[in-house]
Amino acid sequence: MQKIATTYPEHSRAIWKLGIPLILSNMAQFAIHMTDTLMLGWYDVTALAAATIATSLFFVVFIVGAGFAQAITPLVAAANEQNDEVQVRRVTRMGLWLSIFYGLLVMLPFFWSEQILLAIGQDPIVASEAHRYLLIVIWGMVPTLLVMALKSFLVALEHTAFILWATVGTAVLNGLINYALIFGNWGAPELGVEGAAIASVLVNVLTVALLVGYILRKLPQYELFRNFHRPDAPIMRRVFLLGWPIGLTSLAEGGLFSASAVMMGWIGPISLAAHGIAIQLASLTFMVHIGFSQAATVRAGRALGRRDEQGLRRGGITAIGMSALYAAATSAIFLLIPGTLVSLFIDPAEPERLRLLEVGITLVMIAGLFQLVDGLQVVVLGLLRGVQDTTVPMIMATFSYWVIGLPTSYLLAFYWGFGGVGIWAGLVLGLLVAAVLLMWRFWAGSVRITPA
Repeated sequence: MQKIATTYPEHSRAIWKLGIPLILSNMAQFAIHMTDTLMLGWYDVTALAAATIATSLFFVVFIVGAGFAQAITPLVAAANEQNDEVQVRRVTRMGLWLSIFYGLLVMLPFFWSEQILLAIGQDPIVASEAHRYLLIVIWGMVPTLLVMALKSFLVALEHTAFILWATVGTAVLNGLINYALIFGNWGAPELGVEGAAIASVLVNVLTVALLVGYILRKLPQYELFRNFHRPDAPIMRRVFLLGWPIGLTSLAEGGLFSASAVMMGWIGPISLAAHGIAIQLASLTFMVHIGFSQAATVRAGRALGRRDEQGLRRGGITAIGMSALYAAATSAIFLLIPGTLVSLFIDPAEPERLRLLEVGITLVMIAGLFQLVDGLQVVVLGLLRGVQDTTVPMIMATFSYWVIGLPTSYLLAFYWGFGGVGIWAGLVLGLLVAAVLLMWRFWAGSVRITPA
């Protein structure tokens, strides 16, 4: 049994110890997507725009199924705190089952992705390129979901070092495969967006194999894959009921950003490409907040398992404070050197370089302004998931993003004529409302735990 943190310094050290490998592994995982964006941006602006809209669609579908994987973390953390290895195995196994079922089910619509993109007003050339990308990358849907489920199991048990090194290794491999297949280097064919898709699928399949090997070798006591074929209806129901609100909450936020990409596409390819650059930068810094959120989920789950309200309160304050300090630092960077950041994504010889820089700089500066609220709402979501409170937060988040944020983006962009700036201003407002409501939910009720 690990030492129980009681003071704020102890909570801070515990979150850092758990959070640093998670943050670094999240950033390494994001480097896979960042590499795609960087290389495709250097390859062709149309390819960058196509990958931006294609990955937005893929992410919207993926993130719903990822809720079942994320439900594993609080349930396993609480069960492990009670030394219940059987419950740990049952929860994880059914989380893997649900991930596989969902992944297979959602592959079919992607075969008509070009028609879908044309129907929502995307440029025909961009839609065609995005369709070619998606026809390949959908074969990585199930492996990607399995990666998240296995990582959630390891995170709950605080086995995060291997996740870090495995992710770093696969990120490097992804970069090498991208360099070969996008540009046609080292004797490989020049495949453009299709090369980036092939690299993503291969990397996720390899990651599944690495995680399974580690679990079998280092955690044999859980017998995770014993009788894997056997259904477990009560536990599947429990994982499903906890996981679907997590997935829909993530869909509400991810869908908000995907919808913003669609609206940017209505403005034009330059605005969409600049939006893709700004989103990549904001998402990179967001990986740190996700790490804090994951650590908060584990710490809250452990506190729930031992019925420790004081520990939950102090851990929550610590996680929120650490995320806020980081947000202040990244906001300053985005506001001070936006041009330097945007130029990293654009080929110096690109004919549209100046227009991309002009639009991209403005969007990156706005992205700097919502760092605080974006980080705050995701950390509080992590705390709420840790205490297995997911349904009401889902409603609050969906209201904030889609009733407040998205309509504001549309009105500001197209009715009042602010264009891309208006779209991003609406995103800021939606995230702010979500942060306020979720903070109220946690501190007004969910933080209360009946003593054992």
